[in-house]
Amino acid sequence: MNWNTKVILLTGGTGSFGKKFTKIMLKKYHPKVLRIFSRDELKQSEMCEYFKDDSLRFFIGDVRDKDRLHRAMEGVHIVVHVAALKQVPSCEYNPFEAVKTNIIGAENIIDVAIDHQVEKVMAISTDKAVNPINLYGATKLCAEKIFVQGNSYTGEKRTKISCVRYGNVVGSRGSVIPVFKEQREKGTLTITDERMTRFWITIEQGVEFVVKCIDRMHGGEIFVPKIPSMKITELAESIAPGCKRKIVGIRPGERCTKFS
Repeated sequence: MNWNTKVILLTGGTGSFGKKFTKIMLKKYHPKVLRIFSRDELKQSEMCEYFKDDSLRFFIGDVRDKDRLHRAMEGVHIVVHVAALKQVPSCEYNPFEAVKTNIIGAENIIDVAIDHQVEKVMAISTDKAVNPINLYGATKLCAEKIFVQGNSYTGEKRTKISCVRYGNVVGSRGSVIPVFKEQREKGTLTITDERMTRFWITIEQGVEFVVKCIDRMHGGEIFVPKIPSMKITELAESIAPGCKRKIVGIRPGERCTKFS
């Protein structure tokens, strides 16, 4: 794909993935315009100051607001949809908000993208969408189905819509790694359950996988990378060998699976 002719809209663009996506895009792929769409004006200001790139544009907005999406998506060729409520406990205690952002927001993205004849829409999903037992996973499963089926609504406008699904991003805001590193200094790691496992991918691997999938997509796919998993106890031992551990119990919406 000739990225330097493309205008890209990145929703949730000030998060961990968004910042790394922006860095790699500007350094390696050089899009014509990269529009950062998010609710956080402070993070947008910080990104603007950090990157100082003329191809960047910043839009304050929420995926719940379809009118704002119409403005942001004018002339866009590719949408990378990252915006979501992602914290499992937060979604459990704020279910209406999770539905509005993760499901209604997904519908808004599809409707506006089709209306503006966007070429490709790639939505970022999660491994928690597989047989979900928590609301976060359930909303992302719904979003996946909405994005896949959205291809049936494009008609002659030919917008292609697909999803990428992967696991825990190493070092992201929702990752346990920064928590373990902080707790290591205090002498005790808190572990929800020793049977827990995590599927890991680096942020760089995640961005490159998304870029590759955008190039390859035909519409309707759910792309899933083959990534390693590990027991949470193995992770704890690698970060803080011999450190004391405290079992605090499974949080609302979490589950344990046997490690194989």
